[in-house]
Amino acid sequence: MEIEEAIKRAKQNDQKAFNYLLHNYWDKVYGFQLKRIQNENDAEDITIQTFSKAFDKIESYDSKYAFNTWLITISKNIHIDIIRKQKNSIKQAITSSDDNAVYQVVDETPSVEDKLITEQNLAKLLRDIKKLKPHYQEVINLRYFQELSYKEISDELKEPINNIKVKLLRAKKLLAEIIQKK
Repeated sequence: MEIEEAIKRAKQNDQKAFNYLLHNYWDKVYGFQLKRIQNENDAEDITIQTFSKAFDKIESYDSKYAFNTWLITISKNIHIDIIRKQKNSIKQAITSSDDNAVYQVVDETPSVEDKLITEQNLAKLLRDIKKLKPHYQEVINLRYFQELSYKEISDELKEPINNIKVKLLRAKKLLAEIIQKK
């Protein structure tokens, strides 16, 4: 399958085309992020987000640009958004009395109400996860509840890492659809 053909088929929601594009461009996007942030887990997470967003927005892809360039642009923008969110999460105040900077960090200790809401949300999430097919439930459980790496999940399920990434991407997408229907 050629790239142009895969893109055309992906626009028609062909899963094999998505897999083909993911397989062909994963290393380029991941390598780009790894050079930028020099953290394998963060680079991997951003790469997954990149493909998720790219596949959701595949209709907007303009063929006069290289597909690789389009993916890298999405990846770069996701990274910039993450940095902005991190900068905005800490509030700063500067005192003028002695010219020393004072940093006020927001107290993020959950209140009793927050804990109750979190428990209720977790219960709802678990019910929604149970609506997924068993193989999707399994990868979500291994990744997010047992906090295994992709390599560890790959070893556990005896499947290639790229299959695990695709399966997790699909599971998250299906779970998001289930949650949005409410």
